[in-house]
Amino acid sequence: MHASAPATFDGKLFVRHLTHAPGVYRMYAGDGVLLYVGKAGNLKKRVSNYFMRPLLEPRIAAMVAQIARMETTVTRTESEALMLEAQLIKQFQPRYNILLRDGKSYPYVLITAHADYPRLAYHRGARTLPGSYFGPFPSSGAVRESLNLLHKLFHLRGCEESYFRNRTRPCLQYQIGRCSAPCVGLISPADYAVDVRHVQMFLQGRSSAVINELAALMQCASDALEFERAARLRDQIQALRTIQSEHYVQGASADMDVLACRINGESACVSVLFFRNGMALGSRDFFPRMGVDAPAPGALLAQFIAQYYAERAAPAELILEYAPEQPELLAQALAEHAGHEVHIKTQVRGDRARFIELAGRNAEAALVTRMASRQTLEARFADLARLLSLPQPPTRIECFDISHTQGEATVASCVAYGPEGPMKGHYRKFNITGVVAGDDYAAMEQALTRRFRRAAQGGDWASPDLLLIDGGAGQLARAEQVLDTLGLRDVPIVGVAKGPARRSGEETLVLAHGSGQLHPGSASPALQLINAVRDEAHRFAIGAHRRRREATRERSVLQDIPGIGPRRRRMLLNAFGGLAGLQGAGVEEIARVSGIDRGLAARIYAALHG
Repeated sequence: MHASAPATFDGKLFVRHLTHAPGVYRMYAGDGVLLYVGKAGNLKKRVSNYFMRPLLEPRIAAMVAQIARMETTVTRTESEALMLEAQLIKQFQPRYNILLRDGKSYPYVLITAHADYPRLAYHRGARTLPGSYFGPFPSSGAVRESLNLLHKLFHLRGCEESYFRNRTRPCLQYQIGRCSAPCVGLISPADYAVDVRHVQMFLQGRSSAVINELAALMQCASDALEFERAARLRDQIQALRTIQSEHYVQGASADMDVLACRINGESACVSVLFFRNGMALGSRDFFPRMGVDAPAPGALLAQFIAQYYAERAAPAELILEYAPEQPELLAQALAEHAGHEVHIKTQVRGDRARFIELAGRNAEAALVTRMASRQTLEARFADLARLLSLPQPPTRIECFDISHTQGEATVASCVAYGPEGPMKGHYRKFNITGVVAGDDYAAMEQALTRRFRRAAQGGDWASPDLLLIDGGAGQLARAEQVLDTLGLRDVPIVGVAKGPARRSGEETLVLAHGSGQLHPGSASPALQLINAVRDEAHRFAIGAHRRRREATRERSVLQDIPGIGPRRRRMLLNAFGGLAGLQGAGVEEIARVSGIDRGLAARIYAALHG
């Protein structure tokens, strides 16, 4: 690893000492901020381009002018450098790199490894639970749609283990034909295993084989004069054939992603169509942050692919609208990461060409919508700056709201908005303690103190360009007092008070330091932005409050029952998946929980239904 002196950076001197090996280079500004990460097959040759060429594009020249030091990391191969570059960009989000803004994990369909009666369920996160995973799916909605379909067709259970173990009668899912009630033995392990195998075959793209097996079972049932069972199998086959015609795609390989992109100035969209086991799982649009220069479409796709598949295994085939830079190198890096061969194709015909055309249309439409939304948002931010006499449009707005139920489980929310919309990674909630129930002023004071103490102490929570308080003059005065005490008097602050009829668009903006009030009206772009931020703070606060309230009530209801301590309370809630499940259980079901005899179960039941 090499590093320069932090003074004026001598790029030519730095290049002299570089190796010709492959690796990654990093550029830092004087304040230590990472400006750019790049990869190279030949570090010396690549880095020298920044300092030896007489003319650089303006954005690149502006970046190079900020360099105070550089570092390099040598790698064994260029493909290793490519993956390291993607990881560093994702981790540090350098200012001048193309950045894939996608912090979400992707959901899967999971069939658990239960010995007799596996569960069919939604799963997001690390694949640590034993079982079979199918996906990833592009969205939660796509998974839930698939699960809904699978439960209707094959009747596998979807309940948690604790709920499953403690049932003494079939639940509603059995009554509506979505579960075969294995919890109470209404289906044998052998018959259930057949259903599990059919689900696995279906998710592997082998629906025709499932139909053939079901047809054979239907014939056997008919020969045995089991006409009701034969009719059920007939209906199942018909439903599968309908699904097969709707979801399976001609021309799709077993596992394949199709990628297209559109670029307009400093905005871009990459649209991905997902196919797994021959099934179309859906699509997803991504809006990467553009880097130091406007890339060609192929370069954008290469950067996107390197970052996107650094966190997940690439499928066996990638169909691209534009040829990426160094496709062989990219395929090699993806294969090393995925553990199987990855083929990148651009010159395709037939169905694959139609898939690319569809992905391109998706990207075009999504980018037009995104740019229109951004223009609207920019206009609202500009109008807000004009309305409040701010020196420039804010880059970060924060809004606080309080939520409780008659003083119970009080929670304060803090949401953040920027020029591109909600900054959800910066949302915060504060569980309020030690204040009089229902005292919103004290709750707001506590939340603001906890949030802005970090800013006052130079922590990682910088002050916003504008602070919104959901409330009138009283809440605003309390907020001003907190900021004054912390020495943060320069933070612009505005109270948002509802109108007499509490209708949207009739809000009054209460200005700090007794500077008066504003009534922008419903047509004001500034007020539309303020209301969007305020409503998001309200939504976030209500959600956090409800979760805290339910957890509190679960504890308090059971705390009042003699003989129920913390350990038994946890066991009961775990066994039934929460208070609602426990309230739906009978005495016999409760008594089956370890450590709960029938007498205690009867007292628990009476307390919950008294």
